[in-house]
Amino acid sequence: MIHFLRLIRTFNLLIIVATMYGLGWYFDELFVRSGYQSVLLNSSFFLLVFSTVLIAAAGNIINDYFDVKADRINRPKTIVIGKHIKRRWGIVLHWLINLIAFTIAAYLSYLFETFWYLFIHLLSINLLVFYSMQLKRTAVMGNVTIAVLTAFVPILVGIYYNQHLDGDTLTTYYPFRLSSVEQYPIYISIGMALFAFFLNWAREITKDIEDIPGDKILNAKTLPLTLGIRKSKRIVLILLVTPIFFTSFLIYAYHNENILTLLAFIPILVAAIVLIIALFLGVKANIPSQFKTFHLLIKFIMIIGLTLPVFWVILLRLHGVS
Repeated sequence: MIHFLRLIRTFNLLIIVATMYGLGWYFDELFVRSGYQSVLLNSSFFLLVFSTVLIAAAGNIINDYFDVKADRINRPKTIVIGKHIKRRWGIVLHWLINLIAFTIAAYLSYLFETFWYLFIHLLSINLLVFYSMQLKRTAVMGNVTIAVLTAFVPILVGIYYNQHLDGDTLTTYYPFRLSSVEQYPIYISIGMALFAFFLNWAREITKDIEDIPGDKILNAKTLPLTLGIRKSKRIVLILLVTPIFFTSFLIYAYHNENILTLLAFIPILVAAIVLIIALFLGVKANIPSQFKTFHLLIKFIMIIGLTLPVFWVILLRLHGVS
């Protein structure tokens, strides 16, 4: 069992769960304050989170299935497929888990009379297979594919809550002061998705720098092997700075000079401080251990950003903001 949990990257799956329930909790708080019923604990939302986690788990399995040769060089101590779990069982588990996730997506699409859940789940399953077989070894598309799939996580939550608006609008907005905007959950989830997209793209390139020895064996054409480490690091730095500029624009454009609104972005300030440290380490990084630390800092920044809605809920409840 412990080898299976390592194979599916349990910690990463828990981040997905925390992200979806954290954003859902924030939307739920706005729903209740606007006169809607809470839907956070509905079985349909649980099924949405569960199916998303299943697809991510299956993606991790198929990725390791095709990466055994490279992992023997890059991560020999973490190999599971072929060492603790037979390759044929790996592929069986991959398709079985995907089948369960696809069935749940079909049920949700039928329940809410929408094609979105089925489309996003089916697209994700196929992209993860194509990524593991081919895209992972390309200079740009592999990294972009994983970044896009990460961005789907908050978007799915936005779609779910937007459908429960039933054509109406929310009357409570915090921390963004918008005037009777329809599809508010969609706007917020897209903002979160952009944050996740840029940071995860930077993280994927950093992982490719770490994996250069194994990727050379596979004749991969990743960005570090195509452009070199120095140019790849510059691209990573640009991708990391972009979300901070994006967030600064939102604060400037939509804050209402209320101290509580400004307090809502304290986690972003913390993330910016960690980002400065990460940028400094990224510029200086030359050996695998330094890139590993750089990679972990990027992951920490992502966690701060994706759990930001939880902080907003806490402020809402502490100060009774309407």
